[in-house]
Amino acid sequence: MNANLERQLDAILARRDELAALMSEAPANFADLAKEYAELDPLVADIQALKDCRRQIAELEALRADPEMKALAEEELGELQRRLPELEHAVQLALLPKDADDDKSAILEIRAGTGGDEAALFAGDLLRMYQRFAELKGWRFEVVEATDTEIGGVKEAVCEVQGRGAFARLKFEAGVHRVQRVPATESGGRIHTSAATVAVLPQAEEVDFQLDEGDLRIDVYRASGAGGQHVNRTESAVRVTHLPTGIAVAIQEGKSQHKNKAKALEILRARLYDQERRAKAAERSAERKGQVGSGDRSERIRTYNFPQGRVTDHRINLTLYKLEQVLAGEALGEVIDALVAAEQAAKLAEVAE
Repeated sequence: MNANLERQLDAILARRDELAALMSEAPANFADLAKEYAELDPLVADIQALKDCRRQIAELEALRADPEMKALAEEELGELQRRLPELEHAVQLALLPKDADDDKSAILEIRAGTGGDEAALFAGDLLRMYQRFAELKGWRFEVVEATDTEIGGVKEAVCEVQGRGAFARLKFEAGVHRVQRVPATESGGRIHTSAATVAVLPQAEEVDFQLDEGDLRIDVYRASGAGGQHVNRTESAVRVTHLPTGIAVAIQEGKSQHKNKAKALEILRARLYDQERRAKAAERSAERKGQVGSGDRSERIRTYNFPQGRVTDHRINLTLYKLEQVLAGEALGEVIDALVAAEQAAKLAEVAE
């Protein structure tokens, strides 16, 4: 590690000690200090482990001069020297700038793309994949709005994924997903290619993005559905339009107009917040070199090939012959882990430049 980085580590340790001293005086801003202390604590543990390892290596190096201790010292020294790069890497990762939205829950939007009915069926497969993945992670998954097809597909679905760090993991799923398989309706056995688009937004609170009521037009209407259903008898469906941008969100899943309006405002806030995030990211284009892919929703990120049983993520040239396990949500984490590692490696390389 270079001298600048060493000074940064010492400054972090000094700040942690300073926070501890300030908190002992029970100041008015105790909660803010405690939050900063808690955020620094894991990093401090990594730094201290690194410094302890270096200290032990130095002590063992000195012991090697003693003929009676040389063999034992070299045995322990070898183990510590193998561990040192891992500790240094852990500290470097912990120092990388964090996405301020990584701890947030996520809004997941899935839309069938090119491919007609087969694209809608694939969109349904993706919806179930994310639902199972969320269950495995212990997150709460709720379909807020969905448009189904007669043969069991999904034209569009908007979902909430509630759980700490959901956005940090799911944000890598944003983009165009392509499927190659023989549709059930294909009598000739020909492989068809279709696609679905996934958008992942951080769930925005009012503190993140405030909506001005004067910018909103709210329409209520009767939800569409089969004859005789409740949805046709009351005006429970709600459409909220953000007039400055033209972005509109319509929700009709719930029977309560009030709840549908609340959900629509929540989705609208997330879309506007995401739009603001993307605008800021564009202004900092130089900082985006370290990202894995652009996250652009027009970018083809992954192909699911059924005849070969493989899933390929094109951003990092990763291929897994675990198509069923990925679509079951069980192996999706392997793909996301690889994307996280690639992003971290790129950011580390950028810092080293």
